[in-house]
Formats: sequence, C-alpha cells, structure tokens
Amino acid sequence: MIFLGILLCIAGIGFLCWLLFTLAVYALPFFVGVTAGVWAYGTGTGPIGAFIVGIAAAGATLAGCQFTFTFVRPVWVRLAVALLFAAPASIAGYHTTHGLAKLAMPSVGWQIAFSIISAIAVGIAAWVRLLAMAPPEPAMRGVARG
Repeated sequence: MIFLGILLCIAGIGFLCWLLFTLAVYALPFFVGVTAGVWAYGTGTGPIGAFIVGIAAAGATLAGCQFTFTFVRPVWVRLAVALLFAAPASIAGYHTTHGLAKLAMPSVGWQIAFSIISAIAVGIAAWVRLLAMAPPEPAMRGVARG
C-alpha cells in the first residue's frame, strides 16, 4: 500500500510539473486579469463585477499580444512580446518551485538554487511555446526575382 502511495505522489508531482510548463505562457494574462479584478473590486464593483473586469482584461491582454505577435513582422517586436510573456512565467516558475522546495528541503540555499533553475527552465519553455505559435515566414521573402 505504501508503494502505491509513492507512485501516486510521483504521478501527482509529474502532473503538476506538466501543468506548470503548459500554462506558463498564460501567466501574463492571468497577472493582468487578477490585478484588474482586484482594482475593480477596490473601486466598489463587487465580486461579480470584479470577476468580469478581470476576465475581460486577461482576454484583451492575451488577444492583443497574440495579434501583435502574429501580424507584426519586425523580429525585435516579436522578441519583445515573447519576453513580455516569458518574464511572468519565470516568476511563476520560481515561486512554484520555491513553495515545493520549502516542503522538501531544509537548506535555504538549495531551495533558492532549485527555484532559480526552475525559473530559467519555465521561462525558456514559455519562450519556446510562444515562438512555436508564430506563423512561418515565407520561404522566398526578401529574394529578388528576375
């Protein structure tokens, strides 16, 4: 029975890691939505109005950034948008790993070391996922035809 518990624990941790890497791209819209929702609640809209404002802000952020990333051609703009998405993903990866490391490791140094490594890995994963969503460039773009 203990063996089954260990296997389920490993499977649960694996599922949470997969979920973290999959949803890391959406950290920026989530942060914007939560911030807008908290602001709206603070101005007196109530919980339902704050939820609607948060959802609208998150959706607008995601749609605006994906539109910019898809249709704007300069590479530096695409890199800036990808960095804009990867930075909050790195922060989320750091704090997620730090919370789990606090449960498993007594050494503060190792907790921070694993958290930094995880932040880098999650940021790179978000960056790669975002770049994979970009439409491919035309093969003969910029080549003069004679």
